[in-house]
Amino acid sequence: MRINVVGQPLLEALLDRKARIGVENVDLHAMLKEILLWANRFVPSESGSILLDDPAIVRKPRRRGKAASQQLYFVACFGKGSAAIVGTSLPEDAGIVGRTYTSGRPYISKEVGQDVCFYSGIDKKTNFCTKSIVCAPIRLKGATIGVIELLNKLTGVNYSRADLSLLRLFAEYTSTLIQNSLDAKAFEELSNVDNLTGLYNDRFFYDCLFKEVAAAVRGGGQLSLVFLDLDRFKEVNDTHGHLAGSRVLTEVGSIIKAGLPKRANGVRYGGDEFVVVLPGHSITDAAGYAEALRKAIEEFVFLRHRLYPGARPVMLKGHITSSLGVSELRENVKAGGSTVELRDALIRQADTAMYASKQSGRNMMTPAKGRVDPTLHKAG
Repeated sequence: MRINVVGQPLLEALLDRKARIGVENVDLHAMLKEILLWANRFVPSESGSILLDDPAIVRKPRRRGKAASQQLYFVACFGKGSAAIVGTSLPEDAGIVGRTYTSGRPYISKEVGQDVCFYSGIDKKTNFCTKSIVCAPIRLKGATIGVIELLNKLTGVNYSRADLSLLRLFAEYTSTLIQNSLDAKAFEELSNVDNLTGLYNDRFFYDCLFKEVAAAVRGGGQLSLVFLDLDRFKEVNDTHGHLAGSRVLTEVGSIIKAGLPKRANGVRYGGDEFVVVLPGHSITDAAGYAEALRKAIEEFVFLRHRLYPGARPVMLKGHITSSLGVSELRENVKAGGSTVELRDALIRQADTAMYASKQSGRNMMTPAKGRVDPTLHKAG
C-alpha cells in the first residue's frame, strides 16, 4: 500500500505548536505512514487520510458570509488519486472532515450520497468515488488539531461503531506521537538555551555556525558574525551585587532578541560576552546592525525595576555600554580549509575586532580588517 506524505517544510510548519521548536530530527514521515498503515489493517478501507490544521492561524468565530479562518492540510493519505491531494488544504468547515474538526466529535456516514455534510470536491480531484466515511478528531492538550479518516470499507460491510472506536484509538495514538515528538524537541531546545538570558548557548552556537558556514560555502552566500562584550560590567557586580549583574545580563539578552533580523541567532557566549550570527548579511549590513545594537545598549536604562522588595531601582543609563567586533566569511577569511577551520577563523576575526574596540576606548564597533588563512590557526 502506497502512502503519500507531505514534504518536510510544510510538515514542520504544521507541527510547530506552542513553542519555537522544529521537528527536523524526528521521522514524522515514517510516523504518519505507520499510523495509516495500522489503521487500514484494523479497518481495511479503499482510502484514508490524516489532516492537520495550521498552528499559525488563530481560529476566529464564524460569521455569516465570512470565509473559514482555519485550513486543514492533507499531510498523509493513501488510495486512488491520493498523490494529487497530499499537501493541499480544505477550509475548516468543508465536508464531513470539517464537521468532525469543528465539533471535535467522531462521525460515521454510511451513505455519503444522502449526507448533507458530504463535500464532493476531493472526489473530483482524485477521480475517487466515496461511498462511506468514518472520521475521528485528533486532539492535542484538549484542542482539536486535525482529523483522521477512512473511506469505503473493503469487507463489503459498512462502517460500525466498533470501527469508529478503533479509529479513535489511532487518533489518540497520533496525538501521543505528535506530543512525544514535540516534547523531545522541546527538551533538546532547552539544552541549547541559556537559562539567564533566553538566548542560545555556546553549545548551540558552534553547531549552528558550522552549518551556516557550510551553507554559505556551498551556495556562495554571505555570512557575518557580531561579537559583543559589555563594558564595565564588573563594576555593576562590585557596586550593586551579583543579583544586579544577572539582571543586567537578562536585560541585554532582551535587547538582542528584540532586534534580531530574520534568520539571525543570538547567543550568550559566556560571562558578559554575546554573539549574533547573521546569515545573508554583508560586512556593511552587519556593521550597521552592530552599531544600532551598540546604541540601543548605551541608551537603555538598566535595573529600572526593584531587585527585591523594599529596594530602590538602580536606574543605570550610559554606564553599561558595549564593545563590538564584526566579521564576514568571504570578506575576512580566505578560501580553503575545512568547515571547522573556516568557522573558527570567522570567530577569531570577530573576536579580534571586538578587542580592538576595547583597546580603542570601548563603547564602539569595529569591523574586522583583512583576510586570514583559516588553516594557520584554530580558535580556542
